[in-house]
Amino acid sequence: MKKTIILFLSLFLTLSACQMEPEINLTPLEIQSMQSRAYDKPKDIVFPSVMSVLQDLGYSIKVADINTGLITAESTAKSNLAMKVWLGIAEVSQTTADAFIEEVQGKTKVRINFINVVKQSSSWGQNDREDKQILDPVPYQNAFEKVENAIFVRSGS
Repeated sequence: MKKTIILFLSLFLTLSACQMEPEINLTPLEIQSMQSRAYDKPKDIVFPSVMSVLQDLGYSIKVADINTGLITAESTAKSNLAMKVWLGIAEVSQTTADAFIEEVQGKTKVRINFINVVKQSSSWGQNDREDKQILDPVPYQNAFEKVENAIFVRSGS
């Protein structure tokens, strides 16, 4: 029995180590550049465009205030059934999105930040949470393309 448990644990640890993602090293300026765009339209057109795009991407808006320019949203949660059944650990992951929209020197600047959130809890009462900023440029490019289209539709040009 002990050999089976030791074998299972070593297999689990080996597989866990294989799932590690390579660390992306970007400077703060590179991150800001990836997460930001400026538009020649007023804030009252850009703000609802960003909000509707986040909803189109499957996010639920939690906070939105045009005066501060802040939008906070989160995706639907996904549960890891295998971990729950085999290990007795509930693992739930989702993505949060924060957008900040401000008018600067005649342009409206948008910055969006996506965070991957993983929460774990065990039947022994232990809880854990890991937040990791998404530094892959693809989700940001996709979101900003949709924002540009939404601005185009809202402004009629």
